[in-house]
Amino acid sequence: MSIIKSVNPVNGEVINEYPLLSTSEVDRILNKMNEGFHIWKNTSFTRRANLLNTLAQQLRQNKESLAKLISLEMGKVYKESLAEIEKCASLCEYYAENGEEFLSDVTIKTEASHSFVTYQPLGVILGVMPWNFPFWQVFRFAIPTLISGNACVLKHASNVPGSALAIENLFIQAGFPDNTFRTLLITSNDVKQVIEHPAIKAVSLTGSTDAGKNVAAVAGGALKKAVLELGGSDAYIILKDADIDYAASICVKSRLINAGQSCIAAKRFIVEENVYDAFLKKFSDLMQAIKFGDPFAADTDIGPMATHKLRNGLHKQVEISIEKGAGCILGGYEHEEGSFYPPTILTNVEAGMPAFDEELFGPVAAIIKAKNHVDAIELANKSNFGLGSAIFSKDSKTATDIAKYQIESGCCFVNDFVRSDPRLPFGGIKQSGYGRELGAFGIHEFVNIKTVYVK
Repeated sequence: MSIIKSVNPVNGEVINEYPLLSTSEVDRILNKMNEGFHIWKNTSFTRRANLLNTLAQQLRQNKESLAKLISLEMGKVYKESLAEIEKCASLCEYYAENGEEFLSDVTIKTEASHSFVTYQPLGVILGVMPWNFPFWQVFRFAIPTLISGNACVLKHASNVPGSALAIENLFIQAGFPDNTFRTLLITSNDVKQVIEHPAIKAVSLTGSTDAGKNVAAVAGGALKKAVLELGGSDAYIILKDADIDYAASICVKSRLINAGQSCIAAKRFIVEENVYDAFLKKFSDLMQAIKFGDPFAADTDIGPMATHKLRNGLHKQVEISIEKGAGCILGGYEHEEGSFYPPTILTNVEAGMPAFDEELFGPVAAIIKAKNHVDAIELANKSNFGLGSAIFSKDSKTATDIAKYQIESGCCFVNDFVRSDPRLPFGGIKQSGYGRELGAFGIHEFVNIKTVYVK
C-alpha cells in the first residue's frame, strides 16, 4: 500500500503517515460525490448559511489544535497559524451572510414579459490546493463554491495531508451532508484522472505557473472550466515622495509573511533613486532585526521554509542572481539545521536574473533602483507575472491613478501591503493565471449563468 508522509520542516521528523487512495477508491468516491451534489443543490440557502456559521464555530472552537497542526506540518509561525484559522471562520460568516444575495436572480429589461439571469450550480468541483496557507486556500475555494450549491473535492499538497483530513473532518463535525466535501489523498500524477472523471465539472488550482499550465491543458481537453491562481513576482513601487519609514516597515512585513512563502508577498522593491539609499538603509535595519527559528517560540518572527527542497531551490536562485551581478548585503546562505533560510537582501537586481524574472518563494527581497516614476512603472510591468502590486506615495491621487491605469496586475494596493479579502475579487493576469476568487465575482466562477426569457 502506498503512503504519504507528513514531515516537520523544523527537524525533519515524520509526524504521521497516511494511505493513498487507489484508482478504484477514487472512482467510487467521485461517483458518491455526484450523488451528494444532487442532494446538496436542492438544500435551501438558509440551511447552507446555517451550516457555514456552524463551520465557523467549529473552526474557532478548535483553533489552537488546528493552528498547531499547520505549524507542525509546514512551519508557519504559530501566531500566523492562529490568524489563518480565524480568517477562515470570518470567510464562512461572510458568505453565510451574503451568498444568497450574490446568487439572486437579476432582471434585465427586454421585449419579453420577463427576462432574467439566474445562477445555478455546476456539480462537483475539484480544488487542487497548495501547502503555504493549508486551511485558508482551501476555504477560499470551497466556501463560495459550496454556498452556490456545488459539491467540493480536495486534492491538497502532498506535505500537508494531516491538514487536508482535518478540514474534511470539520465539515463532518459541522453537519454538512455526506459527500458534500471530501478530501482525496492522491498524488499529483492522479490529478489528470480526477479532472477527466465525468463527475467533475470544473477545477480550481492555486499553485505554480507550471502546475497551472498542466491543469489548464487537461481541463481544456475535457472542456471543463478552470480557475487558476498561480505564481507572482509582486512589485512594490516606492516613489520619491513616500514616507520612507512607513513604506519600509510595510514592505518588510509583506516580504516576510509566512516566511516569504506567499504568492502575493512583496518580491521586487522598485525604488526611485532619490530615496533609494534612505529606503535601503531602513529596510536593511528592519530585516536584520528579524529572528527566525522555532515556530512555537513567542519571539520568533519567521519559521522554516516548508521543505528542504524548496529551501534548496530558493538558495539556487539567489546564487545564480549573485553570479549574474546581484549584490547580497544580508543573508543568502543555507542554515545548517532544518529547512530554515535567513532573511536575505539582494541589490543591483536586473532583468535576466532569477531575482527579477522568477518568483522567489521565500524570505528574499530584491531591491531595484529606478530613475524616476516612469522607469519604476516600466520595471514593475517588465514581468511575466501579474498577481499583486503596491505603490507608496504621499500623493494618494497620483498613486491611485498609476494603480488604476498603468500597473499590470490583478490588484494594486496604495500605501499598504497586498492581501486577500473575502469582500474583494482576487486573482491575476499574464502568467499569474485567470479567473477570480472571493467577493461576488468569485462566487460566479462555478455557476451556470443562465438566461431565462419569458414571452
